[in-house]
Amino acid sequence: MITVTEATATAGALERLSDEGVSIWLDDLSRRRIESGNLAGLVATMNVVGVTTNPSIFQAAIGSGAGYEEQLADLAVRGVTVDEAVRMMTTADVRAAADVLRPVYEASGGRDGRVSIEVDPRLAHDTAATVAEARQLAWLVDRPNVMIKIPATKAGLPAITEVIGAGISVNVTLIFSLERYREVMDAYLAGLERARAAGLDLGGIHSVASFFVSRVDSEIDKRLTLLGTDEALALKGRAALANARLAYEAYEQVFDGERWQTLEGAGANRQRPLWASTGVKDPAYKDTLYVDELVAPGTVNTMPEATLDAVADHGDVRGDTVTGGYDRARADLAAVERLGIAYDEVVRQLEDEGVAKFEVAWQDLLDAVTKSLNSKGVDAE
Repeated sequence: MITVTEATATAGALERLSDEGVSIWLDDLSRRRIESGNLAGLVATMNVVGVTTNPSIFQAAIGSGAGYEEQLADLAVRGVTVDEAVRMMTTADVRAAADVLRPVYEASGGRDGRVSIEVDPRLAHDTAATVAEARQLAWLVDRPNVMIKIPATKAGLPAITEVIGAGISVNVTLIFSLERYREVMDAYLAGLERARAAGLDLGGIHSVASFFVSRVDSEIDKRLTLLGTDEALALKGRAALANARLAYEAYEQVFDGERWQTLEGAGANRQRPLWASTGVKDPAYKDTLYVDELVAPGTVNTMPEATLDAVADHGDVRGDTVTGGYDRARADLAAVERLGIAYDEVVRQLEDEGVAKFEVAWQDLLDAVTKSLNSKGVDAE
């Protein structure tokens, strides 16, 4: 973790990225990061204007115990359940981070300065429970700049509509496919229409749609490598960018339509595409690949700190690298399909794996907290 002094103001590539209309969010959070002043330092010197969390991030932070000892002791004395303990700790961190980012939120009119927290991943296929959990999280955090993360499963789509319709800002997560992304945008517009019918102020409702990037290359590259032909190997590292660029094309189409224009006239905000999973997993690729090649106005790029540092050090931000590439993107995905790699099967697998990985991380977190509570003489249920 970098210190405030190490986060120098010479982050020219980050500044250029912001100037191109890309909001830089940090894909990480921990109590130590907040209390040390590191998060405030990144906001002050590294153009960070938002924070995203997920079950894996909280598992790494709370599972280590660093910074949580006193609260864990208090929770143990109170005899709370492990689920309540986890929610008390995670919402406390999100609330504190939201306070750090509150000036950004106010300066941007609510567009940025956002901190996201995810519903329990075990509820990913339960619409009613997801809605109830989203309402509860918004109430627990009690900050206007919180975003509730809802996975883009089939059950998550109606939950998105209902939660947006209640006036709660949403970060839709685990989007891999273009078809599902269109369904997510439709769910958002339906939620805005419901909010408008209820007389809510649409200007106070914000949303981002988290479209995952690197995992697409990881899976498709693995299959291309197994094929091993020159044609297959030449396509490595191209599917994820193609997928994301076509997602942006879909975004442009939806938010240029008549349905959107009616809502925009009523004060609604666009649901911005957010590039997630932007840390490069293949060391053969440049570590800023999914930042340099996904620059487009009105987007968010949420980066792990290693990627943020890499962009600041040697990012190649050279203007819009998305909107001129739609034909090439279609050609790349078509070439992958011709080799027998089924796009629909890949993205369905990635969605299933994404939900499963977060469920495992959440259970690991619950197990770690249970152990901590029990070590303090309490039988955590």
